[in-house]
Parts: sequence; C-alpha cells; structure tokens
Amino acid sequence: MHTVTLRADGELHTHHGVLKHSDLIGQPDGSVVANSAGHDYLALRPLLRDFAMSMPRGAAIVYPKDSAAIIMQADIFPGAVVVEAGVGSGALSLALLRAIGQDGSLTSFERREDFAEVAKANVETFFGGAPDTWNVVVGDLAEQLPEQFETGTVDRVVLDMLAPWECIDVVAQALAPGGVVICYIATATQLSRVAEYIRGTEQFTDPDASETMVRGWHVEGLAVRPDHRMVAHTGFLLTARRLAPGAIAPEVKRRASKSSYGDEDVELWTPGAVGDREITDKNLRKRVREAQKAATGARAAAASRDEADASE
Repeated sequence: MHTVTLRADGELHTHHGVLKHSDLIGQPDGSVVANSAGHDYLALRPLLRDFAMSMPRGAAIVYPKDSAAIIMQADIFPGAVVVEAGVGSGALSLALLRAIGQDGSLTSFERREDFAEVAKANVETFFGGAPDTWNVVVGDLAEQLPEQFETGTVDRVVLDMLAPWECIDVVAQALAPGGVVICYIATATQLSRVAEYIRGTEQFTDPDASETMVRGWHVEGLAVRPDHRMVAHTGFLLTARRLAPGAIAPEVKRRASKSSYGDEDVELWTPGAVGDREITDKNLRKRVREAQKAATGARAAAASRDEADASE
C-alpha cells in the first residue's frame, strides 16, 4: 500500500515500475490503472484509519481501534469543547476533530514542539489545511490548562501521557459537571495508580477500565478461520465523570484494599490489596478433605489396575 499526494507532474516509483499521477487525476474513487510495466494499481481515497497508519510519526500513535473506543466511551459529540494531551503524531487529533464537527473545539497540549509540528503537518495534510476548530498549545497541561479555560467550561478531556495522575486536579477544575475524562494508559501499574488517584480526589464517579482487542478473520469460501495474528494489547482506557461541586458519590461496595500510593507503612501486596478472595478456615478444611478423598480414590483405582495387570 502506498499513500501519495497527487500532483500534475508527480510519479510513483516502485520496483514494479513508474505510475504517473496524471493517470489518476480526474478518475473516480476505486479506479484501477496500470503503470509503465503493466502492473495494476487500485486507487482509493484513504480512509482515516488508512491515513493514520501510514502517516509520518514523531511519537507512537493511538491505533484506530483505540481512537474509535475513545470517541464512543468519552461520548465526543458535535459541538463539544474537548481538551487533549499530548498530541503525539496527531492520529487521535484527527479522530477528535472529525467527531466535534464544525461547531466544536479541540485544544491539544504537547510538551515537545517537534511532536507538535509533526501532528500539525499530518492534520493539515489530511484536511487540506489547518482546521479552524483546532488549537495546539506547546507546554504542560498541568500549568497551562487553568490559563486556557475557565472553571467548568470543558466537556471532555483526553489524556495520553506517561503520568496522567499529575493532571487530574486541574482537569477536575476545568471539566463541567458530568464531563468525562478518559486516559489512554500503556501499563497496568499506570492504570492502577491513576485509578486510585481519581478515587482519592472524590470529585469523580468510580473509574471504569477496559482494553480493546481486534482479531481479523480469513473468509474465503469454506475456508473460514481467525487470522494467526491480531492487534491485541496497545493500551488501557480508563474513564470517569465529573461530579457536581460538593456532591458525594454513592459508596461503591468493594473489599477493603490497601491500595494508596506513597504510604510506606502500608503493605500493598496483601491478598485483599490485589483482589484475591480470602478463604475461611472452615471452607479450607472442607477443601482439604475433598482433595484427600480424591487422592484416596485415585490411589485405590491405581491399585485395582495393578492387581488386574498382575492377574493377567
């Protein structure tokens, strides 16, 4: 697959030969043209997912499967005021800009100016120019979000960063009541820490975590089977909604968990902290009796087989 920007005098050179752009310009989407060596090419205007997977990257991108989940789980709607950090190479920005429409606004924060430049170029390439609904801020979200937005004026916040818990307090200040924060997180340890931080603020609903795995299928006649390879774990998504000022969420019933970070006097690695079910002494004795009974039966069966073999 080749992604090209057509020019009147342009040419695509591959080991199969040369394809002149002029042979494609003016043709309808889905046309088939041949190059100088007679090699056929199917020409299609790229879908957003095609462009995102083939565009130049400064930082790793958010995969289309995760972008789609973010749009749905965060409920990014036309006209929404959305904040994103960091912008990376712009793949998620493209999906967010599509979702907010002409009446929304997306403000993307990025610490590294070189990453921001790559993202700007990719977005302008896809849309044919810089969207009026997009603003890129080079800097730290935790420092600049309060300067960019008044309290309670942001509908959705999307965090794709190494330590999202560092920004949760300013995010809570900027979000409107009922607004959504969604975090794209790479590792389980990061997931645990940001979830516990969000709970600790007591300003959000209980966070919800998930991941998306996509497996393709080979379908050809009666040869129908799952592909041998799949796009499995890329990252976790964690969402929570902003409570109204002063509201206290109903208590979520869960087992006691010593899960706060930074407390040197608390032993984190207990069965309860990691979610293991504790078994009572009575239940344990019952399980021991069952195991011993099964073992006795197995020994008796083995002895019977040995006697039968000896008699033969």
